[in-house]
Amino acid sequence: MAKTHRGKGIRELFAHGRGECPVCKRNNVKILYEQDAGDKKIKICKICKAALKHGTKSIDHLVAVAPAEAASAG
Repeated sequence: MAKTHRGKGIRELFAHGRGECPVCKRNNVKILYEQDAGDKKIKICKICKAALKHGTKSIDHLVAVAPAEAASAG
């Protein structure tokens, strides 16, 4: 693991970089890895980052549909 994701580098972050991963919904894990989800960036855990890299997980459900697009589609 890179030194930016442990110890001194994460002390300044809220809750020392820990929280709930938006992909796997696990609690109290380090969410330090930025990932593009549509037009926004989200922070995910190390396990989900590796799963996205290998193609076993997807973050498509995190990309919200804009209200204008939802009204025209429905």
